Order: sequence, then structure tokens, then C-alpha cells
Amino acid sequence: MILLDTGVLIDVALDRHPHAGPAAELLDRIERSAEVASIAWHSVSNLYHIVAPARGGVSARDFIVELTRFVPVAATDTDAVRYAAALPMADFEDALQVAAARAAAPARSSLGTSETTNVPPFAPSTPNRR
Repeated sequence: MILLDTGVLIDVALDRHPHAGPAAELLDRIERSAEVASIAWHSVSNLYHIVAPARGGVSARDFIVELTRFVPVAATDTDAVRYAAALPMADFEDALQVAAARAAAPARSSLGTSETTNVPPFAPSTPNRR
């Protein structure tokens, strides 16, 4: 299961180099395969507010609608926000991403026991520096 970071989506939407190519390849692979991916609810708003000034509101909305054709929004709720708030993380947006990944995690339950034995719980990764 992949939880797409907003930065990956912005790279594609705004054709930001040098990351636009690999980001677009990832989205193409997800669209063409059975790869399970999702985005966090708050990422939709963040994406719109960053992309709309450059591409226009209609184009930003069209991008989001097309994206959600093959990448669903992780189902989160009040409990997910409370979970994120309780995480010992300095960056609350990162904590919301972790909560969204946790909410989308049921897709992992289809893995066999041997495949999940050494899988750590969701935790923030080291951020990419651009």
C-alpha cells in the first residue's frame, strides 16, 4: 500500500523538475496496475491551494478528479485526527499523513503472515530534501 505524499502530486501537477518524471511514472504505474495507493484527505486541499494559483482553479480541480479516478482518498475521521494529535511528532501535517496511512492500512491485511512478520508500524520516514 502506498500513501502518496502531496509533494509527489505537486511535482506532476506543476511539472516540477527533476522530480516530475519519476512522480509521473509512479502515478502511471499505479493507474495501470493493481498497486494499491491512496492520498490523505488533507492532501486534496493542500494540493488544490498550491496548484490552483499556477494552473487555475478549474485545471487544479480537473487534476484532482482525474487522480481520484484511480487513487482513492483514505477514509479518515475524528478518531484519526485524535490519533494524529497524540503522536509524538513535531510536524502535525506529518502526523496526519501517518494517521491517513493507518486508516488505509486494511489493504495490508490481504498479505500473508510471512510477508508481515517484519513489517514495522507506520512511522514517518526521513523527508526528501529537494
